[in-house]
Amino acid sequence: MFEGSFVALVTPFKNGQIDYKKLKELVEFHIEKGTNGIVPCGTTGESATLSFDEHERMIGEVVSMVGGRIRVLAGAGSNNTGEALRLTRHAKDVGADGALLITPYYNKPTPEGLYRHYKLIAEEVDIPIVIYNVPSRTGISILPETVARLSEIKNIVGIKEASGSIDQTTQILQLCNITVLSGDDSLTLPIMSVGGKGVISVVANIVPADTAALTRYCLEGNFEAARKCHHKLFPLCKGMFIETNPIPVKTAMKLLGRINGEMRLPLCDMTKEHENQLVNTLKKYGLMP
Repeated sequence: MFEGSFVALVTPFKNGQIDYKKLKELVEFHIEKGTNGIVPCGTTGESATLSFDEHERMIGEVVSMVGGRIRVLAGAGSNNTGEALRLTRHAKDVGADGALLITPYYNKPTPEGLYRHYKLIAEEVDIPIVIYNVPSRTGISILPETVARLSEIKNIVGIKEASGSIDQTTQILQLCNITVLSGDDSLTLPIMSVGGKGVISVVANIVPADTAALTRYCLEGNFEAARKCHHKLFPLCKGMFIETNPIPVKTAMKLLGRINGEMRLPLCDMTKEHENQLVNTLKKYGLMP
């Protein structure tokens, strides 16, 4: 159900508010460039600083803007199970194709706690659910054995795997048939080479067609062409993480004239040194003169 290139969409702001006109432009840009799906209100979308009203409206707006042309996988996670349940219900109500739920951060639940968190939400809301494992953000990594247990629940269909470990992905796929999507742009090729089905991508905000091509080649089994894409994309992928995501990607989009680059505190402008590095990376890729 979820395969190929899904963009972890940035949230465009203007004077402190979500810029829905710009959001529409970004959605149309991705559809035109061959992105397979859109993930609004994830980490890259600064979900941590969106109010409930903003979060819910943005999901609804993106679903409406997409109009069924590609998939919408709505960010709906929280470290509060009740809040995650509310956001997941809303995602279903407005017609999202699925919900992306991060492992609860800060609480550091046990494997059994993680299992119960996802099980409760999956049983309460009949929508396809993708687990999001990103231990660098949350302080915990979901065990492959827990993923396998959860995969037995009919509407838990995938996992965004951002642990940085190919072993983790391999172990998950040896234990169950759940769809694995890369959560690290630089590891999309390795993860797909062991059985992953795509990526939820930061760099796709910058180069959606190239990111989609990489995943398409992998799905077709054309790993020679995929390797060429990987090596071309690699410096740009690394450039998106020279500071905390989404600072570099929003800065890059500003430099390319796509958005104004506005972020919400506690995120702030990139240092001049890092911005110069980013400019050089964009130039070497051919995105800037």
